[in-house]
Amino acid sequence: MKGNGRTRDEKIALRHGAGGRAMRALIRDVLAGNLADAAIAGAVGLDAMDDGAAIPLGDRWLVITTDSHVIHPIFFRGGDIGRLAISGTVNDLAMMGATEVLALTSAVILEEGFPCADLERIHLSMREACREAGAAVVTGDTKVMGKGEIDRIVLNTTGVALTDRIVTDNALRPGDRIIVTGTIGDHGFAIMAARHGLALDGELRSDVGPVNAMVRAALATGGTGIVAMKDPTRGGLSSALHEMAEKSGVGIVLDERAIPVAPAVRSAAELLGIDPVHVANEGKAVIGVRPGAADAVLAALRAHPLGRDAAIVGRCTEDRAGSVIVDTGVGRRLLTEPEGELLPRIC
Repeated sequence: MKGNGRTRDEKIALRHGAGGRAMRALIRDVLAGNLADAAIAGAVGLDAMDDGAAIPLGDRWLVITTDSHVIHPIFFRGGDIGRLAISGTVNDLAMMGATEVLALTSAVILEEGFPCADLERIHLSMREACREAGAAVVTGDTKVMGKGEIDRIVLNTTGVALTDRIVTDNALRPGDRIIVTGTIGDHGFAIMAARHGLALDGELRSDVGPVNAMVRAALATGGTGIVAMKDPTRGGLSSALHEMAEKSGVGIVLDERAIPVAPAVRSAAELLGIDPVHVANEGKAVIGVRPGAADAVLAALRAHPLGRDAAIVGRCTEDRAGSVIVDTGVGRRLLTEPEGELLPRIC
């Protein structure tokens, strides 16, 4: 028997949680659809499959997002699961245009035997990320599971914020420009190197961190000229662009030569045969901008320490709606989106 395009005996696989087509299909066909009756009138809800929900509150919007964080290893060059949890939630709020965080919640699920010293280290990292984001954790929950019932630690964080204007991920139109706020693939390659003990040339370091202050500066400059934003985490730049293109009904032409990639990441990508556009980021944003505002927004991003490598990497077209085409400089090719993340348990 079939329902929503899948058989009832189908099992959940790692690809269903990895940010690509398989995960979007699971959310769209099973999870979001079955909660449609609980939708709030006028809100951007679960069925929109954006980076958060937005509920009208007078003449403003209340933005809410939640995320559960699992990663292996839990400590890595550039951060840890605590910094990841705070930054990920703050960044999801920012992608909806809500850069002033009202409050965060934090729930931690621990495996019996987890070292208290590691928990204290994670807590300090969370506190530092909150300081950077101008946010505070105001409530939370703690659970302990038996040995082997969970893999060490899971963190869940929820964030709420108010904004005068929400920015969704589906308002692109032909002619709009696509900006990435910095080098891509940093987080995924850093995790890959740490997990597998790869001795690669150069320093691979995660970009994990809160980007709300940088996005706030871009919004202050671009105003209504900023029409779409997306967090290129699981599935990387590729998944973010495919989702934005599909929802907006536009094609996107990506200028391969303009995409910022750190030298260490480029070397690792060439060695491993993995395109950085498919690799996760945890401190970047993809921003859709009207043509007339693109240069000003780019300048505002580059003036911020986190955006110094920002670049205009693409433009939207009427052709091939929902597709992403890579312009290599000597030809063009269709960018295919993987079913799931190349490396599981990455955020």
